[in-house]
Amino acid sequence: MITIKDKQDCCGCGACAQRCPQSCIKMIEDKEGFLYPQINISACINCNLCNKVCPIINKNNPQNPIYSYAAINTNDEIRLQSSSGGLFSAFSEAILNQDGIVFGAKFNQNWEVIHGYTETIDNLYQFRSSKYVQSIIGNCYIQTEKFLKTGKIVLFSGTPCQISGLKHFLKKEYENLITVEILCYGVPSPLAWESYLRSISNQKSSITDINFRDKSTGWKKYSFSIKYDNKKYSQESHNNIYMHGFLKNLYIRPSCKSCPAKLGRSGSDLSIGDCWGIQNIMPELDDDKGINIVLINTPKGKEFYKSLSVKSYSIDYNLITQYNGGFNNLIQFHPKREQFFNKIRKGKDFIKVIENVTKTSIIQKVKNKIIALFNKIYY
Repeated sequence: MITIKDKQDCCGCGACAQRCPQSCIKMIEDKEGFLYPQINISACINCNLCNKVCPIINKNNPQNPIYSYAAINTNDEIRLQSSSGGLFSAFSEAILNQDGIVFGAKFNQNWEVIHGYTETIDNLYQFRSSKYVQSIIGNCYIQTEKFLKTGKIVLFSGTPCQISGLKHFLKKEYENLITVEILCYGVPSPLAWESYLRSISNQKSSITDINFRDKSTGWKKYSFSIKYDNKKYSQESHNNIYMHGFLKNLYIRPSCKSCPAKLGRSGSDLSIGDCWGIQNIMPELDDDKGINIVLINTPKGKEFYKSLSVKSYSIDYNLITQYNGGFNNLIQFHPKREQFFNKIRKGKDFIKVIENVTKTSIIQKVKNKIIALFNKIYY
């Protein structure tokens, strides 16, 4: 049976729980709000399938993509509704137009981030745009397998660890499956997200929209926006307290500290993310509306990508890795992480806790100035 001795050894993909033939593994929330497998030992038959499908126990080797591109959706409206260049929508529409299924992350009625699927283009908007919370995968691997066995073409999008979890869960390759990983910096805690929502709105039922990547202020200076009580509240991302805590590495999942699935380990057919740094690499493409990195990782991914109607430009893989945090495989956690979660569990106000634990001391400010001065003089 699977045993988690260190929280870093579980990415929360849920492959073990979904593959267990006895249904004796449940994904249970820990004190940080992340899900981990809990086993009913009395029901376990020691089949060891849980260990065989674990993407951390069965870690793949890193690999470079076959091709790398900067790309945009030819539909400007879709592009502006998307986090980057609208390539997820282009992929998804190609699948849905073949009577296929698209899996991805969306909000539920309580504004929790969950994995789900759509069979129609009309519902695709729910899966568009980034969501900076670890999604609850539920039984999506089981659903995917059922669709694949009926002959349906399926596109499954997710973080690298979710793609890796699916691949290990299926135990075989399906020609009618296209996997797309999102270049992921790290997944934030659902508990932190819930706490943040409580701090800004007492009645979540009044929320009508949330957008982590609102482009009304541009792509490079995107905003976090939320609509409730018939009003829209928007802040540039670097000023938003939730995004501030995320980028300070306060509440990222422990397994993200050294991701087991990044850098081509997931086995995904395609990878997509923001093509940050495009203004330095190919400035002629920078219109501040958003542009995707697209990595072609497998021959199947290559054939699928060739069938799409997108604007695509070959780009140096080694250059783009310098600008996107999704390529960073090692993350240093904030030193006050434990203090943050202790306060949140006690019901302290999220905004005040973040302000308290991330404020810079006078000594640190002096150190920062000395370092900056040193760098200015010697570099």
